[in-house]
Amino acid sequence: MQLEVQRATAVAELPDDDAFQRWVDSAVQNADTQYSVVIRLVDEAESRELNHAYRHKDYATNVLSFPFEVPDFVDQSHLGDLVICAQVVVREASEQGKPPLDHWAHMVIHGMLHLQGYDHIEDSDAEQMEALEIRILQQLNICNPYEA
Repeated sequence: MQLEVQRATAVAELPDDDAFQRWVDSAVQNADTQYSVVIRLVDEAESRELNHAYRHKDYATNVLSFPFEVPDFVDQSHLGDLVICAQVVVREASEQGKPPLDHWAHMVIHGMLHLQGYDHIEDSDAEQMEALEIRILQQLNICNPYEA
């Protein structure tokens, strides 16, 4: 997996590239194909702007996924881009009493599954996606993020 991490945030305490690479690799469901992904770490203003522009929601959110839609005639293996708001992830980890790195891992894995076509709009799809997230996180020795 080829990964580019863009740091566009004032938050100083961020996971290193090796951690992001490990989390991305753990979430790839088709290991036979070489993929590329961009993760952009942003502040609340950029997250809010993108969330408003693409989801019509006027607030900063933890992770946004932008799958790359490849035309049929193009041979391309870019899965897409993740935009993760550092302040929101740090705040959520604190509010939920989770180790910050565990929550970062969850957000990356959650976003990566979206890039691969998983969603949580319908209850049955949400159950499938959450079960996969839990299994991947367990392989990284991270507790179920959905348990209180």
